[in-house]
Amino acid sequence: MQAQIHPRQEARLRALYSYDALGAERDRAFDEIVELAAAACEAPMSSINLIDRDRQWVKAEVGLGAREVGLDVSICAHVILQDDVAEIRDTLLDPRFADNPICHGAAGIRFYAGAPLMTEQGLPIGTLCVIDTVPRELTEVQRTMIQVLARQVMAQLEMRRARREEEVLRREVDHRVKNSLQQLSALALLESEANRDEAVRAVLAKMLGRIGTVARLHDVLQRSASGGQVDLADYVRRIADLLRDFAPAGVALEVDAAPVLVRARQSSAIGILVNELVANAFRHGFRSGPVGGVVRLTVRPLADGRVWIACEDSGVGLAPGAEGRVGLGMRIVDLVCAQLDCQVEIESGIFDGRGLRASICIRPEA
Repeated sequence: MQAQIHPRQEARLRALYSYDALGAERDRAFDEIVELAAAACEAPMSSINLIDRDRQWVKAEVGLGAREVGLDVSICAHVILQDDVAEIRDTLLDPRFADNPICHGAAGIRFYAGAPLMTEQGLPIGTLCVIDTVPRELTEVQRTMIQVLARQVMAQLEMRRARREEEVLRREVDHRVKNSLQQLSALALLESEANRDEAVRAVLAKMLGRIGTVARLHDVLQRSASGGQVDLADYVRRIADLLRDFAPAGVALEVDAAPVLVRARQSSAIGILVNELVANAFRHGFRSGPVGGVVRLTVRPLADGRVWIACEDSGVGLAPGAEGRVGLGMRIVDLVCAQLDCQVEIESGIFDGRGLRASICIRPEA
């Protein structure tokens, strides 16, 4: 007997398709669940089944050797019509399955127990089941085990869907950011070409340079991000590779960074901060000598869970009585620090009375 169509069939199918799990390759996480279910229930067969409109897709299995079953012989298609664990102790005594060909013969399904895979909206998309070739029954502990493992299947599906949605959103944001930067750059370029005031053209030239740097930093961030987190050490090294071309003659840009994972959102702000601090060091620390020197970026995790990020240079340092470098770069630094909930600390004379260190401490987001 073929199962009736679920009363919320279209909503159920939309929920099923949202997981993008039909026809997918084998996944070890799901294989382990069916292996555990079979072992816990002392059954030779177990499977995770997704019920499509006209087929049953076997997401994972042990002992079955099949990946797809027609709904005309599917027992699971009956099980999704109820909310609790279904236990069929002898299929040949159940009028729904007495004439089902997969229940007959020496290897036929004589025992079946399955829990529906339910979404948070109460929609069944499939089952986790155990199967035997002889009539039998489960213990109460085994029934509970199937329910718990069915919830674990749904947790795995939800996690994979969230990751896919995050990746789609990331690509959309990436596309929009690039478009916005391109439009801003084009507008600044047009204004520069049309304006004859040299002071204005100089400001626009600086703006174009900063837009270009932000665009490159954005590209670095997109290449570095993985699963919403970024290895800050690798990220800062990539930024340094971009900035070395702008170093004054004889000035080396060094990086001393320990591996630290932070959220991509924090990394984006840190990238802008590092860019401005290094640009300030290049521009002000070596504006009139000494010839040559070093700018060093340091990333170091602290014992209290925070991360210390510093930009040091061996340049001229601050003039006596000066509180810190001023200008557009430091205003940008202050804005970024407000976003990161930190303050920049300026220390002068760190290299035998010369040089300067700008540093921050941040707490990585959970």
